[in-house]
Amino acid sequence: MINEKSFDKLVQGKQVGLYTIESTTGLKAQITNYGAKIVTLYVPQSDGNMVDVVLGFKTLDEWLAQEVYFNGINGRVAGRISYAQAEIDGELYHFTQNSGEHTLHGGTHGFNDKVWDVQEVTANSISLHYLSPDGEEGFPGNMHVVVRYVVEGNDLNIYYDANTDQPTIINLTNHAYFNIKGEGNGTIHDHTLQVMADEYIPYDDKAVPLGNVATVDHTPMDMRDPVLIADRIDLPFFASGLGIDNGWALPGWDKHTEKQPLQLAAILEGGGRTMETWTTFPCMQVYSGNYVEKHVGKSGQTYDVQCAICLEAEMFPDVIHYPLFPNTILRPGEEWLHTTVYRFL
Repeated sequence: MINEKSFDKLVQGKQVGLYTIESTTGLKAQITNYGAKIVTLYVPQSDGNMVDVVLGFKTLDEWLAQEVYFNGINGRVAGRISYAQAEIDGELYHFTQNSGEHTLHGGTHGFNDKVWDVQEVTANSISLHYLSPDGEEGFPGNMHVVVRYVVEGNDLNIYYDANTDQPTIINLTNHAYFNIKGEGNGTIHDHTLQVMADEYIPYDDKAVPLGNVATVDHTPMDMRDPVLIADRIDLPFFASGLGIDNGWALPGWDKHTEKQPLQLAAILEGGGRTMETWTTFPCMQVYSGNYVEKHVGKSGQTYDVQCAICLEAEMFPDVIHYPLFPNTILRPGEEWLHTTVYRFL
């Protein structure tokens, strides 16, 4: 476990802390209100040992010096907004360009780089609040966001709740980097991955969607049966030598419905462990740590490309530009509610 005192610091004029929550079965997470990040996630083993299955750093100073999206909440809009602009109700808004011509994960200082307010902490849960002011990174409206982490049994539940005072766009996700053999324990090549989707979202060579969905049949995107990651990750279909960074359209998605019943979206296996991802979001973005650049992690091991995998349940990418995709505009008087569950078997 990481010493909570190493996160006791004033950042952005707010107090940062590290909070430990634990389920009755021993699943234990340490959460910081800097970026609403999962700092550690310990999964109990049959032999009584605990294995930390997410990448990260040991001290807050290391997190501040190496902001690489590890395990935080990405927003206002996770993923890319093409050409850093979007039209909402006939008005064109321009956002911060921080990925070439595009906006990535909310801009230069997205939600992952903000100090959230701690609302409530219990033995097995923590609620964090962030007010994103009107105009932040170019986004309209004052947006209130609450993220609640709850550990129950062998589940890590993430609950999202947001509202706004002006029409705006939203797409939140947690960007946890998993290696379920244990963080710092080699690559994820020997993991198997199953994605419960018949369709995927084609991208161009800049990872921007083409605006349609396509069948996974006869493509490397067909992971309806478990696939050894080593057999797919370096195929030319993906970013050869880097890995997977692609989105799947989950069953039941509909352009008129942004939220679905909680459903099983993906299964990851490795090191004798299994992790299921359940979600109400319509899209599963899979990212295999393609740009992890030799960071020294919390156990002293060096992280490198393909040493972890992110299973990012979210809205369709760049959805504001494509009428076929489910709605991502949040309006005053509406409440934006979603759930993602990481379940260890």
